[in-house]
Amino acid sequence: MSNIPTKPPLSFWQISNMSFGFFGIQFGWGLQMGNMSPIYKYLGADEATIPLLWLAGPITGLLIQPIIGAMSDRTWHPRWGRRRPYFLVGAILASISLFLMPYSSTLWMAAGLLWILDASVNIAQEPFRAFVADKLPENQHTQGFAMQTFFCGLGQTAANLAPALFVGLGVVGLMASGIPLMVQYSFMVGSIVFLIAVLWTVFSTDEYPPADKEAFEAEHKNSTIGTTFAEIGKALFNMPQTMKQLAVVQFFSWFALPCMWQYFTIALARQAFGTSDAQSPAFEEATVWGNNCMAVYNVVTVIVSFALPPLAAAIGRKKTYFICLLLGGLGLTFSVLTPDKYIAMFGMGLMGIAWAAILTMPYTILANTIPPNRMGVYMGVANMLVVIPQMIMMFSISSAYKILGNNPVNVVVLGGIMLIISAFTVFLLQNTEVHEQQKAI
Repeated sequence: MSNIPTKPPLSFWQISNMSFGFFGIQFGWGLQMGNMSPIYKYLGADEATIPLLWLAGPITGLLIQPIIGAMSDRTWHPRWGRRRPYFLVGAILASISLFLMPYSSTLWMAAGLLWILDASVNIAQEPFRAFVADKLPENQHTQGFAMQTFFCGLGQTAANLAPALFVGLGVVGLMASGIPLMVQYSFMVGSIVFLIAVLWTVFSTDEYPPADKEAFEAEHKNSTIGTTFAEIGKALFNMPQTMKQLAVVQFFSWFALPCMWQYFTIALARQAFGTSDAQSPAFEEATVWGNNCMAVYNVVTVIVSFALPPLAAAIGRKKTYFICLLLGGLGLTFSVLTPDKYIAMFGMGLMGIAWAAILTMPYTILANTIPPNRMGVYMGVANMLVVIPQMIMMFSISSAYKILGNNPVNVVVLGGIMLIISAFTVFLLQNTEVHEQQKAI
């Protein structure tokens, strides 16, 4: 089974509609990145255990995304299509979890809700990558993934600015658990935005049916959970060479990112606001400023997402990828090496350049090397390459936090160094500019 032989090019607005769900999904991720570590601190977590409390994201991604990818490859419904049923179910569950998160009264409750939330977000997010390759001709793949990056940056920017917006509107004070009201309101809005954005894509975009419905149904009518796992194993065994090379780049990039997500705000509080006390007014101020820095990082991501396609066309995907990762690594490294909160914000702006490339370039490269009828499962496998280094980071940093001086600043600096290393591993990539011959798998 494959998609229709010739996919017509889509307009800017059609590509926007099919990508708009990413705005809601990334609003949800943005709330996590900017607020989960402070929430854990508010509920009494020790800094060394914070990485373990974040394990929900990579573990649910590791387990769920390949399964959902394989299942969506074999799904077809006359009304809902192939990928959209998963968008919808994931969005409903994630919205409920987002709404409930700020009502967590204990550490275990917040951690448990994060597991449910991340599982739900992974169900909604995984098919979006395959959606681009399903719908767009090859010469629009970069534009399609860049559009997702645009909405990713826009969604996370809105999420990062939400706490400061509510403070500006006079929403101050604490819930009984110690979680600020600004965080509560931000998560409540996020739950609504998540659902509405995904619904927009579900109802505004159709999908191409299988070219041969009878053959498709015959191939998959006896599918079981066993055949799903067998298909994932087969995809791993037959992984394209380019994906194997990208695994090295992805390892260092995705080791670096949780160093930033989990410790940047805490490092900023200590370095620029002079506090590690989660109950102090200075820590709440640092949380707002940390979200503002993340907003700058995502605004830059939005802007750079438009520049990536022409830049990659002009100098090549590999050089574009290298430059972006290098700038991001330098920015992240120096963002917490000064007590100046504005320099921290500038450093996070540079990090936004890297984030745009991380969200766009690997998938653009991979989309041209993956068999079309296995796009979902391979995009799920590609996600395994980004969650495994996150898990390694979380276990290793939790164990080595004392070696790092019990200082969150050193964790963020380590992340910057890993991102710089990632930039240089880009030169290991081959066949990034041409369509690699696809194997029948």
